[in-house]
Amino acid sequence: MTDFIINWIVWGGYIGIFLLMALENVVPPIPSEVIMGLGGIAVARGEMEMLPLLLWGTAGTTAGNVFWYEIGRRLGYARFRPFVERHGRWLTLEWDDVERVRTFFHRHGGWVIFVFRFMPTFRTLISLPAGMAGMRLWPFLATTFAGSVIWNGVLAGAGYVLGSRYADLDRYVGPAGIALTVLAIGYYLYRVVTWHPRGD
Repeated sequence: MTDFIINWIVWGGYIGIFLLMALENVVPPIPSEVIMGLGGIAVARGEMEMLPLLLWGTAGTTAGNVFWYEIGRRLGYARFRPFVERHGRWLTLEWDDVERVRTFFHRHGGWVIFVFRFMPTFRTLISLPAGMAGMRLWPFLATTFAGSVIWNGVLAGAGYVLGSRYADLDRYVGPAGIALTVLAIGYYLYRVVTWHPRGD
């Protein structure tokens, strides 16, 4: 995957960074840590500049998150209810949970979106309930961009420090990503097995 991303960056430049970061938020297995890390390495080699890298990368992150926000917004709060009532076990939630999330977003949506941009597992998933809860678009865009530009700056900065040693980045990010995925799946399966409606 590293060679693919390097070739794409060399060929596509900042537009390539934008597309990769947008795709990473739609198809999570493409890790932003590697994309922005390699972008930082390109800066260290003199092939890119840091500010455009951050702006294009963060614009891609924001675009990818708008995809899930729009799905949530179009699906809507009310139309989600029959789905929850039918598949509550597999979603490990009840309609009361959805109502609490909606209320929570109306009260605290902005800072929640901002904080979740620093959490590898949830920074994309949080966009779906934000859309379903009816969070206004401009605050969603602003908090998504603000949190993402900081996170992307950390990743690009790490790549810049590593310089040409991109293999070190891939060596540590890969196992960490796998471990997080395994933990997330394990937690989900545990929730499914132990889930019981509160009314039972």
